[in-house]
Amino acid sequence: MFEIRYVRGDATTPQGKGVKVIAHVTNDLGGWGKGFVLALSRRWPEPEAAYRRWHRGRAGNDFALGAVQFVQVGPYLWVANMVGQRGIRTGSNGAPVRYEAIDKALAAVAGKAVELGATVHMPRIGCGLAGGKWSRVEPLISERLTARGIAVTVYDHGD
Repeated sequence: MFEIRYVRGDATTPQGKGVKVIAHVTNDLGGWGKGFVLALSRRWPEPEAAYRRWHRGRAGNDFALGAVQFVQVGPYLWVANMVGQRGIRTGSNGAPVRYEAIDKALAAVAGKAVELGATVHMPRIGCGLAGGKWSRVEPLISERLTARGIAVTVYDHGD
């Protein structure tokens, strides 16, 4: 079984060779404007454009908590837009993060990673603006990805 590898750096420039999937969490409102998505948009326009199209067409597609959209941004590079937070504000139901949705989305990411023979790269998903706790997210990554033999690298932004 693989361990999650932690490195300082930028998840939009994933390290290593071969096919890579950058996984990150989006909200269920169609909003794309704060946090890690800004770093993605600075690098590639496609993930944001695809996410906004996906949200606009949500009446006729699978856009919902736990769904994942895979966007190819290079010959060996994909971005996984994972819908893992309800709304964008902490309210009476707690923080926007939805661990069950992240768990479901990570299962889909695992399937795609196996299909592509890819490694998975991410920031500490669900733990920034979504308000999640890494102690709850990390076991999901271990169960869904590393337990299946998928190498995962988590990037902590270095200053």
